[in-house]
Amino acid sequence: MLDDREKRLLVIVGYLVILGAVFGGFALEGGHLAALLQPIELLMIAGAATGAFFVANTGKVIGATLKALPSVLRGSRYSKALYMQLLSLLYDILAKVRKEGLMSIESDVDAPKKSPLFAKYPKIIADHHLLEFITDYLRLMVGGNLNAFEIENLMDSEIETHHQEGGIPAQALTKTGEAMPAFGIVAAVMGVVHTMQSVGIPPAQLGRLIAAALVGTFLGILLSYGFVGPLGVLLEHKLAEASKALQCVKVTLLASLNGYAPQVAVEFGRKVLYSTERPSFSELEQAVKKRRAG
Repeated sequence: MLDDREKRLLVIVGYLVILGAVFGGFALEGGHLAALLQPIELLMIAGAATGAFFVANTGKVIGATLKALPSVLRGSRYSKALYMQLLSLLYDILAKVRKEGLMSIESDVDAPKKSPLFAKYPKIIADHHLLEFITDYLRLMVGGNLNAFEIENLMDSEIETHHQEGGIPAQALTKTGEAMPAFGIVAAVMGVVHTMQSVGIPPAQLGRLIAAALVGTFLGILLSYGFVGPLGVLLEHKLAEASKALQCVKVTLLASLNGYAPQVAVEFGRKVLYSTERPSFSELEQAVKKRRAG
């Protein structure tokens, strides 16, 4: 699992590889890099894309996208260590319910940040959405007015809503990236118009104008598929990880509602995790044994 520094390095290195491969390959072919330095073309493409982004999206979407962008330089917080804490917390809660009854966790659920039960798991407390998801459904379980089928449907609806809302920044970036090749063509056409107005100039100068016009198409495609598009994909991956944590909680709580023992219920939750972060059976078993011994 990459930490924040490693993820920043990966993004920077990725961009450098793109630039090195494209511009380095051009130079190796004998091309003149100075011909690609067209700040006006870049201004036209980036400016048009930014304007289209603001026109196409509401204030909520723009704010969510700007808020999500810094996360691309941070590593995933959904590591094996977090899932070990999550499964251990769920085991503690379910074991307490099994021993003392549902009403025994009412104070823990109402004020999780003040609860000794939750205090042992700082990674869970730090994740607002995950903590809220856990406490909301434990509160419904304490109320006792909903059966397992009704709670499952409600969980599915909330996870779907969470996924749709979380996917808004990725979709906004992807749509903006998809438009950039077209804005590159616009910049190229503007360059061609300028070239046609200058037909009487010497051939060498005319060639430079034609080259500058073609750079517009090149920059639009490069910015779209090399820079903006990958950010949207990265945000989608991060969203999938966040949704997977909610699914882990869902499966564990539903297993408990269906009568399974706490140690079996957390095993249900373990099985839905991605293999790269999933604790092994023995790791979870040892953690459960420690909790039971405690």
